[in-house]
Amino acid sequence: MTFSSAAHRALDAACSRGAHYADVRFENNRTERIEVRNGVVAAFVDTTSIGYGIRALIDGAWGFCASNDLSDAGLDLAAKRAVEIARACSSVAHTKFGAAPQTRYVDHYETPHIIDPRLIPLGKRVALLLDAERALHIEDSIGVGRAWIDLWRSEKHFYSSIGSKIEQTILQSGSGIAAMAIGDGDVQTRNFPGDNGLYQSGGWEIIERAQLLENAPRIAQEALELLRAPQTPSGITDVVLGGSQVSLQIHESCGHPAELDRVLGWEANFSGTSFLEVNQLGNLRYGSDLVSISVDNTLPLGMATCGYDDEGTKSVHSDIVRNGLLTGYEMSNDTARSIGRESNACVRAESWEFVPMIRMCNLVLAPGNTPFEELFTDIKDGIYMESNRSWSIDDRRLNFQFGCEIAWEIHNGKRGRMLKNPTYGGVTPQFWNSCDAIGDHASWVAWGTPNCGKGEPMQTGRTTQAAAPARFRNVAVGVGFNE
Repeated sequence: MTFSSAAHRALDAACSRGAHYADVRFENNRTERIEVRNGVVAAFVDTTSIGYGIRALIDGAWGFCASNDLSDAGLDLAAKRAVEIARACSSVAHTKFGAAPQTRYVDHYETPHIIDPRLIPLGKRVALLLDAERALHIEDSIGVGRAWIDLWRSEKHFYSSIGSKIEQTILQSGSGIAAMAIGDGDVQTRNFPGDNGLYQSGGWEIIERAQLLENAPRIAQEALELLRAPQTPSGITDVVLGGSQVSLQIHESCGHPAELDRVLGWEANFSGTSFLEVNQLGNLRYGSDLVSISVDNTLPLGMATCGYDDEGTKSVHSDIVRNGLLTGYEMSNDTARSIGRESNACVRAESWEFVPMIRMCNLVLAPGNTPFEELFTDIKDGIYMESNRSWSIDDRRLNFQFGCEIAWEIHNGKRGRMLKNPTYGGVTPQFWNSCDAIGDHASWVAWGTPNCGKGEPMQTGRTTQAAAPARFRNVAVGVGFNE
């Protein structure tokens, strides 16, 4: 049975049982991971998962059922179950907000890529990791070296009762290295690229772009130097954050609070709610005039880049913060309609087994016009930090504290000695309003996050927060960590 014929059977079964609208999403997902640790292949995962999820709408309430049974009986049963759940939800719902999409799409999308990872022999993949990990061991004090590659391929077929038929092939790739140095009564770790590797949409070219082997000795040397580096001092000072750290800052203090289901109080699992309110649109000064953050699910190299989301909504570009002012949210069809807007295609499911929900997708901090080295020029005394090590943020995404792997002091516009265990904290709008410079496009990177969690049961999503390094004034540094 083809996906097309199976889809029509599932949709007919749902609608004949009373669904006012139904859609079905077939997926064939392949996940590959290879990790080398201290000269040994420590992990090798290659899994394939095939199945489908059906959504049914009755009287403003949704039902969902997933199955991997593609037989006629299996399709009928899944459709029946989705309708039963929708009908049960409708009977008890105080507010019925569900509605069918208005626009039908028939389209095909495939992730742009140069090299299909399937063409790279397994031996070559493993050899790259073995060589890169070996290059980390520049001294015996490197107690643990790691190198890894992650590859995802997803074939998705979406059909709806209003006639949508969308086929997509999504490729995502990532890799990284990490060196753990042990000595002088201390343990220090350096990761590269960024804090968890370089993750982007595309093929094997993303792995090559990370340049693991070329950077391994430098990363190991930094881990060793951190053992002997002085502690980062505490106080209020100017801070420059590296691009991957700005990316995480966006993720935690902008991405999650801007999910409209959290704002409306419909979602609180795993990451809490949000300090934002609908009436703040167009009123809240989220950041300085330099800060513009948008959702762009058409972004080249974005981990959430696709043609359509899992509601069948076409990917678009839309503002969240424009010149410092809160102007939008990450939305679904239902949440957008509740505030008089249209969805910006932010609905995702981890796989066919899960119900689609609003997810952080591609967030883009617009680059500034300051070359990277000029971010330091008018700082008399400050600190430059790179690569996240730890994070803590309250369940409304308002108060936060982050730790980084490495820092350098800044004195009279120049970077000086290395510092270890840097931390900083703040309050989200105050922090973003203290931003007075953002790196230019030359230092701007589409940093991907492969493991964003949300929901109950928890779903893992892959997102991007594209960012350049940025400067922030009068930041609390060393809060709660330095003695």
